[in-house]
Amino acid sequence: MKNLQIKTNPEVESVFNNYPEIVCNKILHLQKLIIETANEIEEITDIEETLKWGEPSYLTKIGSTIRIDWKENKPNQYAMYFKCTSKLVPSFKMIYNDLFEFEGTRAIVFQMNDKIPETELKNCIRAGLTYHKVKHLPMLGL
Repeated sequence: MKNLQIKTNPEVESVFNNYPEIVCNKILHLQKLIIETANEIEEITDIEETLKWGEPSYLTKIGSTIRIDWKENKPNQYAMYFKCTSKLVPSFKMIYNDLFEFEGTRAIVFQMNDKIPETELKNCIRAGLTYHKVKHLPMLGL
Protein backbone atom coordinates (compact mmCIF):
# COMPACT_ATOMS: atom_id res chain seq x y z
CA MET A 1 0.00 0.00 0.00
CA LYS A 2 1.11 3.52 -0.77
CA ASN A 3 1.26 6.44 1.64
CA LEU A 4 -2.01 8.30 1.07
CA GLN A 5 -1.83 12.05 1.63
CA ILE A 6 -4.78 13.27 3.70
CA LYS A 7 -5.58 16.98 3.68
CA THR A 8 -7.78 17.59 6.73
CA ASN A 9 -9.77 20.68 7.57
CA PRO A 10 -9.29 21.12 11.36
CA GLU A 11 -13.01 21.91 11.76
CA VAL A 12 -13.82 18.25 11.01
CA GLU A 13 -12.45 17.19 14.40
CA SER A 14 -14.80 19.59 16.20
CA VAL A 15 -17.78 18.00 14.40
CA PHE A 16 -16.60 14.55 15.54
CA ASN A 17 -16.17 15.87 19.09
CA ASN A 18 -19.75 17.16 19.15
CA TYR A 19 -21.30 13.76 18.44
CA PRO A 20 -22.44 11.66 21.41
CA GLU A 21 -19.70 9.11 22.21
CA ILE A 22 -21.48 6.06 20.75
CA VAL A 23 -22.23 8.02 17.56
CA CYS A 24 -18.68 9.32 17.32
CA ASN A 25 -17.31 5.77 17.41
CA LYS A 26 -19.66 4.74 14.58
CA ILE A 27 -18.83 7.76 12.43
CA LEU A 28 -15.09 7.33 13.05
CA HIS A 29 -15.43 3.72 11.89
CA LEU A 30 -16.94 4.95 8.60
CA GLN A 31 -14.10 7.46 8.30
CA LYS A 32 -11.58 4.65 8.81
CA LEU A 33 -13.22 2.57 6.06
CA ILE A 34 -13.14 5.53 3.64
CA ILE A 35 -9.43 6.23 4.32
CA GLU A 36 -8.53 2.52 4.11
CA THR A 37 -10.36 2.17 0.81
CA ALA A 38 -8.74 5.29 -0.65
CA ASN A 39 -5.34 3.93 0.35
CA GLU A 40 -6.08 0.68 -1.52
CA ILE A 41 -6.84 2.49 -4.81
CA GLU A 42 -3.68 2.99 -6.84
CA GLU A 43 -4.92 6.09 -8.71
CA ILE A 44 -5.70 7.96 -5.49
CA THR A 45 -2.67 9.65 -4.00
CA ASP A 46 -4.51 12.20 -1.89
CA ILE A 47 -7.89 12.71 -0.30
CA GLU A 48 -9.42 15.83 1.18
CA GLU A 49 -11.33 15.60 4.46
CA THR A 50 -13.46 18.70 4.84
CA LEU A 51 -16.96 19.85 5.78
CA LYS A 52 -19.85 20.10 3.32
CA TRP A 53 -23.20 21.13 4.76
CA GLY A 54 -21.50 20.84 8.16
CA GLU A 55 -20.85 17.11 7.60
CA PRO A 56 -17.48 15.33 7.38
CA SER A 57 -16.85 14.91 3.65
CA TYR A 58 -14.25 13.10 1.57
CA LEU A 59 -13.16 14.18 -1.90
CA THR A 60 -10.76 12.79 -4.48
CA LYS A 61 -9.87 14.15 -7.92
CA ILE A 62 -11.41 11.14 -9.66
CA GLY A 63 -14.43 10.68 -7.41
CA SER A 64 -17.67 12.02 -6.11
CA THR A 65 -17.99 13.49 -2.61
CA ILE A 66 -18.81 11.03 0.18
CA ARG A 67 -20.28 12.49 3.38
CA ILE A 68 -20.88 10.82 6.76
CA ASP A 69 -23.16 12.09 9.50
CA TRP A 70 -25.64 11.51 12.29
CA LYS A 71 -28.75 13.66 12.78
CA GLU A 72 -30.29 14.48 16.16
CA ASN A 73 -33.79 14.08 14.71
CA LYS A 74 -32.97 10.42 13.85
CA PRO A 75 -30.89 9.48 16.90
CA ASN A 76 -30.82 5.72 16.28
CA GLN A 77 -29.23 5.89 12.84
CA TYR A 78 -26.29 7.37 10.98
CA ALA A 79 -25.49 7.41 7.29
CA MET A 80 -23.04 7.62 4.43
CA TYR A 81 -24.21 10.11 1.81
CA PHE A 82 -23.46 10.21 -1.91
CA LYS A 83 -24.35 12.76 -4.61
CA CYS A 84 -28.06 12.15 -5.19
CA THR A 85 -27.89 12.82 -8.95
CA SER A 86 -25.17 10.21 -9.48
CA LYS A 87 -25.66 6.55 -10.38
CA LEU A 88 -24.04 5.52 -7.07
CA VAL A 89 -26.92 4.72 -4.71
CA PRO A 90 -29.22 3.40 -7.47
CA SER A 91 -26.42 0.98 -8.46
CA PHE A 92 -25.80 0.00 -4.83
CA LYS A 93 -29.54 -0.74 -4.45
CA MET A 94 -29.49 -3.11 -7.44
CA ILE A 95 -26.56 -5.07 -6.02
CA TYR A 96 -26.93 -4.77 -2.24
CA ASN A 97 -30.67 -4.21 -1.71
CA ASP A 98 -30.89 -7.10 0.77
CA LEU A 99 -27.77 -6.01 2.64
CA PHE A 100 -28.15 -2.26 3.20
CA GLU A 101 -30.90 0.17 4.08
CA PHE A 102 -31.10 3.14 1.70
CA GLU A 103 -32.50 6.65 1.82
CA GLY A 104 -33.70 7.58 -1.65
CA THR A 105 -30.84 8.06 -4.10
CA ARG A 106 -28.55 9.70 -1.59
CA ALA A 107 -27.57 7.48 1.33
CA ILE A 108 -26.78 4.15 2.88
CA VAL A 109 -28.33 4.22 6.35
CA PHE A 110 -27.10 2.25 9.36
CA GLN A 111 -28.89 1.58 12.63
CA MET A 112 -26.81 1.93 15.79
CA ASN A 113 -26.82 -1.82 16.43
CA ASP A 114 -26.05 -2.85 12.80
CA LYS A 115 -23.01 -4.94 12.04
CA ILE A 116 -21.63 -3.28 8.92
CA PRO A 117 -20.76 -5.62 6.03
CA GLU A 118 -17.37 -4.00 5.50
CA THR A 119 -16.32 -5.69 2.25
CA GLU A 120 -19.52 -4.66 0.50
CA LEU A 121 -19.47 -1.15 2.00
CA LYS A 122 -15.86 -0.71 0.87
CA ASN A 123 -16.99 -1.68 -2.66
CA CYS A 124 -19.52 1.16 -2.48
CA ILE A 125 -16.91 3.56 -1.10
CA ARG A 126 -14.50 2.52 -3.89
CA ALA A 127 -17.16 3.33 -6.50
CA GLY A 128 -17.73 6.74 -4.90
CA LEU A 129 -14.04 7.61 -4.61
CA THR A 130 -13.44 6.64 -8.27
CA TYR A 131 -16.84 7.65 -9.68
CA HIS A 132 -15.53 9.71 -12.62
CA LYS A 133 -13.53 6.67 -13.78
CA VAL A 134 -16.32 4.10 -13.35
CA LYS A 135 -19.59 5.96 -14.07
CA HIS A 136 -19.63 4.67 -17.67
CA LEU A 137 -19.22 1.02 -16.60
CA PRO A 138 -22.24 -1.28 -16.15
CA MET A 139 -23.15 -1.24 -12.45
CA LEU A 140 -20.10 1.01 -11.94
CA GLY A 141 -17.89 -2.02 -12.25
CA LEU A 142 -19.11 -3.38 -8.90
